Amino acid sequence: MSISSEQAEALVRRYYQLVDAQDLALLETFHQDATYKRPGYPEFRGQDQLREFYSGERIIDSGSHTIGRLFVQDSYVAVEGRFSGTLKDGRTVELAFSDFFDLQDRGGEVRIAARRTYFDDQQV
Repeated sequence: MSISSEQAEALVRRYYQLVDAQDLALLETFHQDATYKRPGYPEFRGQDQLREFYSGERIIDSGSHTIGRLFVQDSYVAVEGRFSGTLKDGRTVELAFSDFFDLQDRGGEVRIAARRTYFDDQQV
């Protein structure tokens, strides 16, 4: 089954809503064997490593993503935006980011198979 543009956009927007709410239900947006690569960390593989990152390793205490542009082509989503928030050490941060999502439909379950993040700043 192919992934519609609407499905892809809705999934990615849901991911950002959940991560900004610090809701571990965000793990439901990822396939069990999903990967996540971001600057300053080794690649995360699978739900267990993603859970560890989002529940403790992540240096962001709170914040929000603002999507500036979101592009969908087939099962690929590219996002440009801004993040503003507070780090666990109390510093505030505002930066531009780019995210790239590879989505897969496995048996009718459309989820994130891979995510890559890039920042204009190494604070987060």
